[in-house]
Amino acid sequence: MSLAELASESTVLFDEDGRVRYWNPAAERLFGWPALSVEGVQVTRLAASSRQEASAWAALLQEGFWRGVLKRRSRDGHVVEVQARRLVRFEDSGELRDVVEFAAPTSGHRPTSIDPIDAPDQMMAASWEIDVAPCESILADIEGERAGDPDGRHAALYQEIVEKALIVRVNKRTARLVGGNRTREIMAGQRVAAFWPLASRSALGELIVEALRSEAGRSVFRGLPTDGILRDPVVTAWRADSERPTHVFISVEGVADDDRSYLYLKASEARYRKLIHYMPVALLQVDASHMGKIYAGLRAQGVVDFDGYLQEHPELIDLAGRSVPVTDVNRRAVELLGGQGPHDLIRPVGHLFAISPATLRRVMVGRFSGRTSHSEFMKVRALDGRVLDVRFSVTYPEPLTELDTTIFSLEDMTDRVRMEAQLRQLQADYSHAARVSMLGELTSSIAHEVNQPLAAIMTNAETSLRWLARDVPDVTKVTQLTARIAASARRADEIVQRIRGMASKRAPETVSLTLNEIVQQSLLFVKHEIETRSIRVATSCARNLPRVMGDRVQLQQVVVNLLINAAQAMEGVDEAERLLTIETMADAEGSSVLTLRDRGPGIPAEHLSRIFDGFFTTKDEGMGIGLAICRSIVAAHGGTISAANVSAGGAEFRVELPAAEVAPRWT
Repeated sequence: MSLAELASESTVLFDEDGRVRYWNPAAERLFGWPALSVEGVQVTRLAASSRQEASAWAALLQEGFWRGVLKRRSRDGHVVEVQARRLVRFEDSGELRDVVEFAAPTSGHRPTSIDPIDAPDQMMAASWEIDVAPCESILADIEGERAGDPDGRHAALYQEIVEKALIVRVNKRTARLVGGNRTREIMAGQRVAAFWPLASRSALGELIVEALRSEAGRSVFRGLPTDGILRDPVVTAWRADSERPTHVFISVEGVADDDRSYLYLKASEARYRKLIHYMPVALLQVDASHMGKIYAGLRAQGVVDFDGYLQEHPELIDLAGRSVPVTDVNRRAVELLGGQGPHDLIRPVGHLFAISPATLRRVMVGRFSGRTSHSEFMKVRALDGRVLDVRFSVTYPEPLTELDTTIFSLEDMTDRVRMEAQLRQLQADYSHAARVSMLGELTSSIAHEVNQPLAAIMTNAETSLRWLARDVPDVTKVTQLTARIAASARRADEIVQRIRGMASKRAPETVSLTLNEIVQQSLLFVKHEIETRSIRVATSCARNLPRVMGDRVQLQQVVVNLLINAAQAMEGVDEAERLLTIETMADAEGSSVLTLRDRGPGIPAEHLSRIFDGFFTTKDEGMGIGLAICRSIVAAHGGTISAANVSAGGAEFRVELPAAEVAPRWT
């Protein structure tokens, strides 16, 4: 804030050609012209008598100083007579720097004394320069019905003018009153409606039309009710000069409608700006108000399935990407997206969704559906070409609010996604190692399983040769034996494929399945182990079990590991007592549950809390990764695994897996 802004005397700076370079608040108050409307204007155009002004200016340049009476036109067309003094200032090099003018009225009341703290807000009007070029068709409609408003629709047209008119410039007070955390530079180019109270938009639009109908230099004004920003504001509008035929100046005068001091408000605003600016999450403010109107129109037409509508009208998604602008960003957004400054990102949102177009579609569906927010992971291409993994969140505007402001937030997840991929690979490696270790424990079972079909193949082949060696070969018998050979070969192949699937190092493959399938396939792996230990198996598999989404091999690994542990736990138990109970069911929440109980000695109480820890084992030759891997696999499937002792003796393991969102039920 310069000292001239606090001065009660009109202070104006001109360049050597007599064009206004600075116009302080006291000059605004004295002559009625907001600073932004006179900046760059020739001094003779402001004078009531251009001849008198030219003479005074010539004397000033000749003497370097001038004092006298000037007559200058005010904004409302009146002539203001002032006592003025002018001084030419020079650079050290001797070149003319500028001309300073001080002025005060020659008669009438002088400006009242003002508290320096509140001087700028009390002396300065909130000034706007707007461009109504986008409203050409609306203005034409109004002019076409100038004789009257037969349909009573002018109020809506006046409001539409404000919604389409663009801000060219605003002064500091406007930015302070309605800009929020946006600067004057960021407000430029945005729609007037984004900052003008909803209740008085129609009145402003009507005033703009009246100003455009008036001759250049003539202003029109109107008092408005208190709007929560200013008390009893008076709005004045007038056309710009002929060089800017579609521009209109607006001046709003009134006392801020807030009991707090200007100093308090400025401090609060500064804290707000700092909080938003330095937040670690990238924030982008978006104006999607015109899309809201499109959505309202579609609802009025009876559109309910908006997702389906977008499939048939993808051009609406393209329109949103091209026309919905980012209106403000914080520092983190500029850093994350590789910009040099906020203006690099103050543009339509389409570039944010260039490589994730489906996200924009879901954002639109969320807004149409009336949700308050939406969040998902997506990829975004930064301005410098980097592809980032981000958590994208959108907060939609609340219904019935004046400002249709949408907030995008982007949280950089690139390093986290990369780390999670590495962790998944590490988990896969450990899981593979655990499977290989588990297969090592099943060596005798695997050998027995493979030897059975191989022995059958050998026996049937030898028998076939004998039947073929007879004087009259029995083709029918050989055909039967050959069919048995083929069946045994298929069985052997199935065993090999099952073992290969368990032993191979592969990426997880998510499919729809049931726990019943997993239990049946897992029992095939340990069939020989169970039989050689004389363990009875009791299964109770529920029908209509909810399907789950998971990797078949990994879930088999969990169940096989639990079965092996149970079989080994019962080695010291009398053969008549060796019982393994397997049960599947659906719980109240719709999850699939597997319960496995053994008749072993149970888990020592001091080990229960550590049973799933990595590298914890009670076996002399155990690696201690089996149950840890089981827990990580179940967790990766969104489920839980727990262990407990049964009161009747033995241990119980319980696995819960969430049901697939959309999947047929197993029967």
